[in-house]
Amino acid sequence: MIIKTTPAPPKSEQLLTWYDNHRRQMPWRSEAGQTPDPYHIWLSEIMLQQTTVVTVGPYFEKFITRWPTLKDFAESCLDDVLKMWAGLGYYARARNLHKCAGIIMGEFGGIFPQSQKQLLQLPGIGPYTAAAIMAIAFDTRATVVDGNVERVIARIFAIEKPLPHSKPLLKELTKSLTPHVRPGDYAQAIMDLGATVCKPRNPQCPLCPWQSSCCARVRGIQEQLPQKLKKPPKPRRHGTAFWLQREDGKILLRKRLPSGLLGAMMEIPSSPWIEATQMSASKIQPADHAPIKARWQKHGSGIVKHTFTHFHLEMTIWQARAGMDTKLTEVADEERCSWVDIKDLDSQALPTLMQKIVNATLRKS
Repeated sequence: MIIKTTPAPPKSEQLLTWYDNHRRQMPWRSEAGQTPDPYHIWLSEIMLQQTTVVTVGPYFEKFITRWPTLKDFAESCLDDVLKMWAGLGYYARARNLHKCAGIIMGEFGGIFPQSQKQLLQLPGIGPYTAAAIMAIAFDTRATVVDGNVERVIARIFAIEKPLPHSKPLLKELTKSLTPHVRPGDYAQAIMDLGATVCKPRNPQCPLCPWQSSCCARVRGIQEQLPQKLKKPPKPRRHGTAFWLQREDGKILLRKRLPSGLLGAMMEIPSSPWIEATQMSASKIQPADHAPIKARWQKHGSGIVKHTFTHFHLEMTIWQARAGMDTKLTEVADEERCSWVDIKDLDSQALPTLMQKIVNATLRKS
């Protein structure tokens, strides 16, 4: 339901004035009057996908310190990028960043394309990211819609149709409010408004520059919006991690295949991850995927839990010892394996799941 006449139509000038006084300080955000660095905007926007500002800040600063320019980043080694990215999650973003940097250097002479159509052809850049780069980096009028913007717009216009079905309508309404003047600041302003004032719970309506235009506030339903369809429960999967320590104390790690979940990251060798509903029917035995033939024993309580976007995972830890001349099984894929000293594990590109396995194993050792 849309209220066609609002108490007072929202004006971009009101929001921009508020932004000039209340803008958030972020390491990738240029100061007022300064020209944004497209490299910084692109890097931060990719990092911010599915991740909070608080989490991203330290990672962004580490990346910029290590690779100050796009050229530096494009010339980096993917393994080094993945090591720096470890713990941030959604690792396809890091692989796409590295690939995208190479394309911009090779095909665009190191200059970010200033066309939304061209940006959308680059790896890792979808409609939201392309619009954000166009607006924030190049001050071009583009419709930037993230979760914060959807919430603000749903409340301003009292849109009761639940997400995700209301997304096209919310985008059109966002476009209708986006000004031709200072569109980059406007895009950041409306996102800041959603993050700091028009929050999911306990919105600070008296502080909002658009409070007199908010149909949801007039009707007293602001905290009920936006409505969302209930998500189905996530499936649960199970797998086995093989903690193998050699006589010299080194631990066996394996590089995951380049595509798929956690692609190209390092791991404690593990079995396939099978959904709980399929376990009884599966003929796969954990020992079939062990890196060596040995007397494997379950380690302590041996269970590590982790949640991905689409499923929960439980990993059982098995452990064994290996001699210096022990041969790895074919399933281990020796070319992807390496022996790493325990004290050097922190320097490896281990995703959060694998860090949990390391911590659980060392804690019980």
